[in-house]
Amino acid sequence: MIEVEVKGYADESVFERVRENFKLIRKEYHEDTYFRHPCRDFAETDEALRIRIRRFNGHFEAFLTYKGPKIDRNSKTRKEIEVPISDPDKHTEILRNLGFEEVLTIEKTREKYYVDKGIIIDLDEVNGLGKFIEIEALADREEIVEETVKILHEILESLGVERFERRSYLELMLEREVEHGKAG
Repeated sequence: MIEVEVKGYADESVFERVRENFKLIRKEYHEDTYFRHPCRDFAETDEALRIRIRRFNGHFEAFLTYKGPKIDRNSKTRKEIEVPISDPDKHTEILRNLGFEEVLTIEKTREKYYVDKGIIIDLDEVNGLGKFIEIEALADREEIVEETVKILHEILESLGVERFERRSYLELMLEREVEHGKAG
């Protein structure tokens, strides 16, 4: 599957428009730990490997996710492979034993809203980065990506989003650390 995703910077007024116009699915807390490949530079190949721990309504879920390179110039669209895991600590241990290193853990709260069949909006408050809005849909083939991106972009603009962002939270956080002299 291809995850078609458009992200923009948000403020409280954008968050309120979403809350007024769409149905809340649930509020979640995410802890995303990203890993560095021992032989390949994911920054150069535009890939990512992470373990996500997601908590909501007293539940706990964890996933191992591979994200392939972006396939669209105007969005964060990419192939995504995600599998549920039952023990994130043991999976982290396996990755470490294979030579993977933890890069960074990003924490955020996320409100998920239903827009239309197959379209979801996420309101994210990312620790250290601020407020963002993401809208996503799944595509089963690349031929429909461009039109889907256009539709998603228009929805965000109608909600007052003026500034869009293709970089991942990981990329933004790493750039922030370099700017503040924290990256090593």
